[in-house]
Amino acid sequence: MRLPTPCRTLAFRLCPLSGRNNGNSAMRSDEIKAIFDQQASGYDERWEKTAPIRDALHFLLTAVFAGLPDDARILCVGVGTGEEIAYLATRFPQWTFAAVEPSGAMVKVCREKAERGGFSSRCQFHEGYLDTLDRRETFDAATCFLVSQFILDEDARSDFFRSIAARLRPGGILASSDLASDIATPEYEALLNTWLSMMLTAGIPTPGLEQMRAAYAKDVAVLPPAKVASIIRRGGFDQPVLFYQAGLIHGWFSKRA
Repeated sequence: MRLPTPCRTLAFRLCPLSGRNNGNSAMRSDEIKAIFDQQASGYDERWEKTAPIRDALHFLLTAVFAGLPDDARILCVGVGTGEEIAYLATRFPQWTFAAVEPSGAMVKVCREKAERGGFSSRCQFHEGYLDTLDRRETFDAATCFLVSQFILDEDARSDFFRSIAARLRPGGILASSDLASDIATPEYEALLNTWLSMMLTAGIPTPGLEQMRAAYAKDVAVLPPAKVASIIRRGGFDQPVLFYQAGLIHGWFSKRA
């Protein structure tokens, strides 16, 4: 899960928010955290049919991180149930991970997954938002998947990325993804309908799809890809490179400026 310095696994970041956006960021964070707490135990199973989207992102992520040291330290912001850690840990046996997630229930699932996979000793589990993580810790790279889209204010969104940059070593790499599109164009409506049809195929009931459509309009900052890239850049990174797209999801990598 992700917010103010939020956080969560790929698929749930696609789901509707039930909370109100009343301008109170603390209340908004608490509401979103509560949703993730409620969904944690069945999260992976619920979104199993959308796994090809996540798996393709993770496959390309290994190429983005290919030049990292053998003993790289990876910061995973809003790690949710820990799917990105599970993927990377099996392919890079000396890497260590800091799993940052405000939902305690999600952290529990993430920890259990790491224990089953035999890589829990390489993980630091931190329940809380990123600003509560020890600032003295530095990392070679960071992941932040479908998190910043929940920050509606653009300046606050850049500040969020700046807080990630501050924890990366010089030249450290950020891999991030968010929902992105130019909602003012006819193409967006066509793409959104296709996206929701995919969700229907994945087993999301029709009422949930309508909630999702409404959430994208008011609870999620769906911005044009170029705008999201500029927000990341203002947060202390070099020009982001778009390396992944699947439907509404766009993924960028960028180096700490």
